[in-house]
Amino acid sequence: MQAGITFAAIEELEPGPRWAALFERQWPRYREWFLSEGEAARTSYAESLRALAAHMPELVPTYEQVCALAGGGDLEARFLAMWAPPSYLSGCSQGVWLHGGGPVLARNYDYAPQRLEGAIVRTRWVRDVIGTSDCAWGLLDGMNDAGLAVSLAFGGRKVVGSGFGVPLVVRYLLETCETTPEARAVLVRLPYHLAHTLTIVDAAGDVCTAYLSPDRGAELSLSPVATNHQGRVEWAEHATATRTMEREECLVELLGREAPDAEGFVSAFLHPPLHSTDYGRGMGTLYTVAYHVRSGRAEYRWPGLTWEQSFARFDEGERSVAFAQASAA
Repeated sequence: MQAGITFAAIEELEPGPRWAALFERQWPRYREWFLSEGEAARTSYAESLRALAAHMPELVPTYEQVCALAGGGDLEARFLAMWAPPSYLSGCSQGVWLHGGGPVLARNYDYAPQRLEGAIVRTRWVRDVIGTSDCAWGLLDGMNDAGLAVSLAFGGRKVVGSGFGVPLVVRYLLETCETTPEARAVLVRLPYHLAHTLTIVDAAGDVCTAYLSPDRGAELSLSPVATNHQGRVEWAEHATATRTMEREECLVELLGREAPDAEGFVSAFLHPPLHSTDYGRGMGTLYTVAYHVRSGRAEYRWPGLTWEQSFARFDEGERSVAFAQASAA
């Protein structure tokens, strides 16, 4: 059995008709998700806008643009603010190579194929950014023209609170920060909706893995790897299902002695245990991406296919990828 995604690379420096078309395609799915707990469970437009203006004021002009492009409706504006959205879970492995050929931030995104936008976007809202779109204007991962790269992974905790959905946090860091120290300063002041882990590296090779939670804020680590637990396992069933410990151990070994070079490190993400074919349970690897921060290059990879993007040459177009599902046990 196979599933597939058509990935599209879109360059639109200011929000415009191409962003609007992407939103229109994705909105029915996002609307269903946003209302999955009932409309009363979602915060009002006024509260959402206040939160965005208080914590991420630099994004407000762009927020107003995308709201208008989305039709100017109340529900769309509440969704786009990404303040206390519904919960969501994913897999993910991410790590930073700092030796010859680095720094390189590599990651796998493990999730259900039907829930991925499949859009690789280049924008210039506050600054030049390339990344993988989520929640219409947020990012699952990306890099900016200053050489800062960020990727997210679910943090393996059930806790829920008031705060921002993490795709908007990734976007905000890349729009407003140039270095890892600047990103650390932002992360300690933001409120978070769920437990997520961000791995961050800048052009100087300064690495930070940030454990984000609504009840603990941001705990900052020097670890160059992250999977789906925050230092220790706190949700045993999820940890077992996603093999988070096994994947973390693999990354540590690759950075310690296994990988001969940056290429070897990135290539390992295309093989087990980092690469998963568990698409039936929504935990299969949908893409691998490696951000070469000093050269401003992003390599999107699948078995047998590489698609390179960069600030020097952004390659618009589409690539269709089929996923072979693991056999049932």
